Amino acid sequence: MKKILFILVAMIGWLSVDAKTLIIYYSYTNNVEKIVNELKSRIDADVVEIEPAEKGLDYAANNYAIGSAQIGAIKNNPDASSSYPPIDPVNVNLDEYDTLIIAAPLWWSQMAAPLQTYLFHNGNKMAGKNIGLIVSSASSGISGVEADAKRLIPDGHFLSPSLWIRSFQTSNASSMLENWLNEIDYEELTTGIDRVTNDVAADFTVYSLSGQQLMYKSKSIDSLKSGVYIINGNKTVI
Repeated sequence: MKKILFILVAMIGWLSVDAKTLIIYYSYTNNVEKIVNELKSRIDADVVEIEPAEKGLDYAANNYAIGSAQIGAIKNNPDASSSYPPIDPVNVNLDEYDTLIIAAPLWWSQMAAPLQTYLFHNGNKMAGKNIGLIVSSASSGISGVEADAKRLIPDGHFLSPSLWIRSFQTSNASSMLENWLNEIDYEELTTGIDRVTNDVAADFTVYSLSGQQLMYKSKSIDSLKSGVYIINGNKTVI
């Protein structure tokens, strides 16, 4: 296989491009904000914070009664816009990004309601994008938050594993973030082929870096995710 890869590499052209990343987060107790700030120091990414439209709410009062009611309304009717609490407008063009990292607090085993609102209205714009998920919680597992994300972004390409950072780990999250970025192959995700001209006169074959054949005598790479590939064929890389 090494010999085959060597021959293929000699036949192709490479293009390295920087794919853009957006971090989307909501933070009430500031745990998620601290995690996002640490993550931002490690990767080149834009950041947007989701904020509730109604200000001054004390979510912690009466055993987090407000948040519990919001989560209950969503669970009772997840397909109705009225079930989701209003948030401030978010001015960001999702078309500019290849990878989205969603950082969410856990409320009653679910994703925090304000962040669910944003994804409810914008999840359809995230189809085909790489979706990384970071969850902060005091104790409960994160499977409910993962389920919410996949429900709200049904056509997203979810990166595995998600990262779970417990509240007591927040101040020491640096190594956890570093390990997670390696696990999801973040560097490879954000450097790869931009596009190849669709010259219908020539077919080409696409391989992963491990040598796995992904496409055979194809005329389009539209279905490929962002990444680094080996291409064998007479194509113009631009």
